[in-house]
Amino acid sequence: MIETPRVAMITGARGFVGMHLVNDLERETAWDIIGLAREYGQLGLRTRVLACDLNDRDLVRRVIARHIPDVIIHLAAQTYVPRSFADPAETILNNIAGELNLLEAVLKSGRRPIILVVGSSEVYGSVQRDELPIREDAPFRPANPYAVSKIAQDMLAFQYSFSHGLPIVRFRPFNHIGPGQSERFVVSGFARQIAQAELGQVEPVVLVGNLDAARDFLDVRDVVRAYRLAIDSANPGEVYNLASGIARPIADLLSLLIDMATIDITVRHDPARLRPSETPVVRGDATRFRNATGWEPRISIEQSLRDTLDDWRIRLRSISEAADL
Repeated sequence: MIETPRVAMITGARGFVGMHLVNDLERETAWDIIGLAREYGQLGLRTRVLACDLNDRDLVRRVIARHIPDVIIHLAAQTYVPRSFADPAETILNNIAGELNLLEAVLKSGRRPIILVVGSSEVYGSVQRDELPIREDAPFRPANPYAVSKIAQDMLAFQYSFSHGLPIVRFRPFNHIGPGQSERFVVSGFARQIAQAELGQVEPVVLVGNLDAARDFLDVRDVVRAYRLAIDSANPGEVYNLASGIARPIADLLSLLIDMATIDITVRHDPARLRPSETPVVRGDATRFRNATGWEPRISIEQSLRDTLDDWRIRLRSISEAADL
């Protein structure tokens, strides 16, 4: 008897993490994959993308009822912290309403798919050095509106799991990097500036904010592998950190990227790039998830940085060549 492939649904499928998750699932599984995004289309070789705004409650309900997923990985959210400061209401309302509509649609469908709700380590906010590494029982101290929205998403997922018995697994991933990330995020922003300078598009200078902050970075490909492993191995109702356990100063990552450049690069501080409420050091503890699944990060920080820089070189070169046609 041939087993029917699972149906996996990914919200935010066209985002940075979503596209890597599609690649991972297509490579490692035979599942049918459905992406939800703002625009209809195709991803990868066999992933259908449906146009579905999660803020449209009735549309979300129809999509869930029609496609009956066995697994839902909820990635869709407004994730850019400076944007959350510029428009707090947009971030909070968007992130909460989208998840609420999704959970209500599942509840009304009568089905019980495994649901992974992806939050953020930003929920922990300001931590002291004696509180490191950060475990899942650490208190919430949100330092920005985005973090507030993620706390609400986390607690909403807990409530629907507790009150309605939905098999929901919550995640609090720490910073992740890799090819395809927007330049709005610090490491990708550095890589783009270096690649532009190599092409002669800008002067050989990298503009920076606070380089003293230290963060726990994971490669996005290790992150999506964790989500895949969680589908069969994580405990419904549980919450898991995803972290490397290493706090890396931003200055060290920039130095590694500059060493990879093909030209001499100088560094210039830009006050506009400083973020309010900056936490000096962040380092997570992913022991709970490691014990549940056996997951470990596999991709070195050097490989992540090189792949990110090479990705920008390819992207910018393609744009430049297209402009010359």
